[in-house]
Amino acid sequence: MHVKMRFSNMNSKTIQDQITYQKTVINENLRYFKPSTVKKQKTFLDEITLSLNNIPRSINPKFFYDNTGSKLFDEICSLPEYYLYNSEIEILNNIKKEIKLHIDSEIRLVELGSGSSIKTRILLDTLYNLQTSVEYFPIDISDILSFSTKELCNIYNDLKITGIIDTYENGLNFIEDYDNKPNLISFLGSSFGNFNHLEGSQFLKTISDMMKESDLFLIGFDLKKDKSILQNAYNDSKGITAKFNLNVLKRINTELNADFDLTKFSHHSVYNELDGRIEMYLKSLCAQTVKIPDVNIPINLLKDELIHTENSYKFSIPQIESKLEDADIGIKKIWCDSRNYFALVLGQKI
Repeated sequence: MHVKMRFSNMNSKTIQDQITYQKTVINENLRYFKPSTVKKQKTFLDEITLSLNNIPRSINPKFFYDNTGSKLFDEICSLPEYYLYNSEIEILNNIKKEIKLHIDSEIRLVELGSGSSIKTRILLDTLYNLQTSVEYFPIDISDILSFSTKELCNIYNDLKITGIIDTYENGLNFIEDYDNKPNLISFLGSSFGNFNHLEGSQFLKTISDMMKESDLFLIGFDLKKDKSILQNAYNDSKGITAKFNLNVLKRINTELNADFDLTKFSHHSVYNELDGRIEMYLKSLCAQTVKIPDVNIPINLLKDELIHTENSYKFSIPQIESKLEDADIGIKKIWCDSRNYFALVLGQKI
């Protein structure tokens, strides 16, 4: 059951006691909160055990992003086949002047997924054109957040950063009612496409429910396009996406002492045209048994059996409008890149 936490007028110790966070203060401008290690490992073990023993087998894509996975994803973003990154950067650069017309001069940047610091810096630069001191609340499940925030502190001497190393839902609970300052909540990239239809609707409703009337929501959507473009983006010629996909097994080995042999798996990605989504899998190259020491149930895999690791849905503009409207988020503006490959949408609670 989801229990909503409220943080108004709470000191840091109270927050930590209620949600078992560990607070780390780097300097007067940088601090971050992280769930206790025991809690995090238990959740990881429970989720992996359940999803790998269900048929069909799966691994939640949120587990891609350990330190290695995050670095590999940064490599993916620089690949020529992976159009998403450059398309979004193009939009962000083109709208710097226009977006200022929509945002409050006291607004704080809240980012779901710390992601590439280049995209973050474009938004921060926009805010610095409106205010002398900027607050930034990045929310990311990966520990890489602690490194990326230090880099930003070196670039912006007076940037106030409060990082939350946790799930998006918990991070949103953290900032809800934090104070009365308006938030620009950004969910960049194509991460929304990882949700199935029900999860996506629930996610948008969660955003809408926690937003104040003065808050804004900036979200990215990958648009429907030619099948070959999509296939190539998730099957790059350098094999970086394959390494990224296989790294989740390496993470399970490292953190849960499992015995996955990565040489016995391959990256498998296809575009499901009927459902409008890229489907990513790990394919077992032979019949094999994998064990996780803390679990008594062995994982028996057949030759060519697939472990589903990610969906990436693609959207039309009418689908985007419908999804946001259903979540009570009104659209202020939709921007697309020059090739109409990607869209950024600015919304506000209705």
